[in-house]
Amino acid sequence: FNFSADDSGDEGPLAQPDRALIQGALKTLASKLEDLNTCNELIGKHGAALQRSLSELEDLRAPTDGADKLKTVNERATLFRITSNAMINACQDFVDLAEAHSRRWQRALQYEREQRHHLEETIEQLAKQHDSLERAWRESPSAEGTLEGESSEENEDIEFFDAMEDSPAFITVPADDHSQHSLSSNWSQDDNDGSGSYLRRGRRCRIPDKPNYSLNLWSIMKNCIGKELSKIPMPVNFNEPLSMLQRLTEDLEYSELLDRAAHCDSSLEQMCLVAAFSVSSYSTTVHRTGKPFNPLLGETYELDRVEEYGYRSICEQISHHPPAAAHHVISQRGWTLWQEITIDSKFRGKYISIMPLGNIHLKFHASGNHYVWSKVTSTVHNIIVGKLWIDQSGDIIIMNHRNKDKCHLKFSPYSYFSRDVPRKVTGVVMDGEGCAHYILSGTWDDKMESAKIIESSHGCGGSEGKQKTVYQTLPPKLMWKKYPLPENAVSMHYFSSLALTLNELEDSMAPTDSRLRPDQRLMEAGLWDEANAEKQRLEERQRLERRKREAQANLALEEGKEAKSHQPLWFEKRTDTETAESSYVYKGGYWEAKDRQDWSHCPAIF
Repeated sequence: FNFSADDSGDEGPLAQPDRALIQGALKTLASKLEDLNTCNELIGKHGAALQRSLSELEDLRAPTDGADKLKTVNERATLFRITSNAMINACQDFVDLAEAHSRRWQRALQYEREQRHHLEETIEQLAKQHDSLERAWRESPSAEGTLEGESSEENEDIEFFDAMEDSPAFITVPADDHSQHSLSSNWSQDDNDGSGSYLRRGRRCRIPDKPNYSLNLWSIMKNCIGKELSKIPMPVNFNEPLSMLQRLTEDLEYSELLDRAAHCDSSLEQMCLVAAFSVSSYSTTVHRTGKPFNPLLGETYELDRVEEYGYRSICEQISHHPPAAAHHVISQRGWTLWQEITIDSKFRGKYISIMPLGNIHLKFHASGNHYVWSKVTSTVHNIIVGKLWIDQSGDIIIMNHRNKDKCHLKFSPYSYFSRDVPRKVTGVVMDGEGCAHYILSGTWDDKMESAKIIESSHGCGGSEGKQKTVYQTLPPKLMWKKYPLPENAVSMHYFSSLALTLNELEDSMAPTDSRLRPDQRLMEAGLWDEANAEKQRLEERQRLERRKREAQANLALEEGKEAKSHQPLWFEKRTDTETAESSYVYKGGYWEAKDRQDWSHCPAIF
C-alpha cells in the first residue's frame, strides 16, 4: 500500500504548538470552572442567609427592632447581588473562552474522524486481500502438495471442529476403507449429486436489470440509530423487489431435501437431511443485502408448485407491528411444514441485526416424525461506510418431538483473525439418549456434508481444561450443494432461479397477493421514483386503517364491549398437542376459494 500525507491546510495533522495551546486552554477552562463552583457555593450560602433574615423580619413583633433587621436584610441582599453578578461574569468568561477555542477543537475532531475513516478503509482492503489470497491458495491444485510431504497423507484427512456450547469438543478421523459400513439405499450417490439446477417449466428466467441510483445513506440513517428497522421509513433504494412473505417462501428452494428425507428408514438419517434443509435456506442470502418489502396487514402470497415439485405454499401477514407472518406448506411427497415468524430488527449505526423469532415445524406423514427448530441471527455490516456484506451467526437446535432425536448446529460468525473457513457450519446429530451418530460440516453459502460415526473415544485435554472427544467416522457424504446463480444475477439483485419466478404474475391469484403490490412491481420494472411515491401512499393508507381500528377499539371499551383485534383470513391460533406451543396455523379454505374464484371476503389493501 502507498500512503500519502494529507497537506490540505487546516485539515492536516495538528502541530506541536497547537497541541500545547489546546492543553493551555483546557487548564484555563478548568480554572474558570473552579471559579464557577466557588460562585455557586457563595450564592447558596448568601441565599440561605437572606432567606433566614426575611423569615426573622416576618416574625418581628417589637417595632423598635425593625430598623436593625431591615439593615441586616439589605446587607445580605447586597452580598447576594454581588455574588450573582460575579457568577454571571464568570459564566460569560467561560463561554467566551470556549467559543474562542471551538474552531481549534473542531479541526482536531475532524482530523481524528478522517484518520479513523482512513484506518477503517485500510483494514477493509487488507481483509479483502487476505480473503482473496486464502481463496487463491485453496483453489491452487499444488498448494497442498507444496506445503505437506507425502508422509503426512494420513493426517490430511483429519478434521478439527470448534467446541460447541453445551457440547464437548470433538475431532473426527475418517476410518480406513476396510472399516466402512453400508448406509441406507436412500442415501445413494445420485441423491448426493448437488450439481443440478432448479427446474423451470415455462417460467421466466430474468427480470429487468437493477438501475444504478446514488443515495446519501447517512442523510437517512443518522436519525434511525436504535430504532426498529420495521418502523423506519425507507425508500425502495434499500429494498429488493420481493416481500418478506416471498422471502419466507424462498426457503423451499431445496425442497427436494425433504422429499428425500420422507423416504428415509432411519430417523437419524432423516435428521441429517432436515438439518441440511435448515442450512440451505441461508444460501440465497450471501449477496442479498437488500431489504424485502414489509408486507401490509392481510397481505398474502401463494406458491403452487404441485406439478413441478409436489407442494403448495400459502403465507399471510398476521401482524404489522411487530411484523409477523404465518406460513403453511403441504407436499404430496410426504411432508408438511408450517411456521409463524416475527421479525425483530435493530439498526446499530454500523450494522443491522435481524432476529427472526418463532419456530419452524416439519412433520413427515409416514413416520409421524415432528421436527422443530428456529432461525439464527442475520447481520448486515458496513451500513454507512464500505461495501455491504451479510453474516449468519448463532445456534440451531433441531428436535424430533416423537423420539427426542436432536441436532445441534453452530453457525460461526465471521472473524478476520480466525483461520476457519468463512461462513462455517458444524453440527452433531444425537439420538434420544444423547449418543452422537453423525457429524455435520460445511458452509451455509455452499454445501453441507455428513459423516457417520463408527467409534468414539476421549482424547487429550483441550482448552480451558475440557477433554476432547475423538470420533472415528466414515468419509463424509455430500447432502446438499448450492445451485449456481443465473447468468447476470449481479444485475438482478443476485436472485436465484426460484427468486426470479416469485414475483411473476399468475392467473386466479387472491387480490391480496404480494405479486399485485404496486410499489413492488414498479421497483422491479426499474421505476424507483414512482415506486417511492406509491410506497408512501400505501403506508399512509395503512396508518389510517390502523387509527380507525384503534378508534373502534377505544369506542368498544368505553361502551363496555370487548375490543375486536385483527383476525387473519386463512390462519387461526391453536396449541400444538406435541410441543404445547401456541401459534397461528393454517385453518384451510384458501385453495378451495381459489378453485371457486371467490375472493369476496378479502380486504382491499392495495
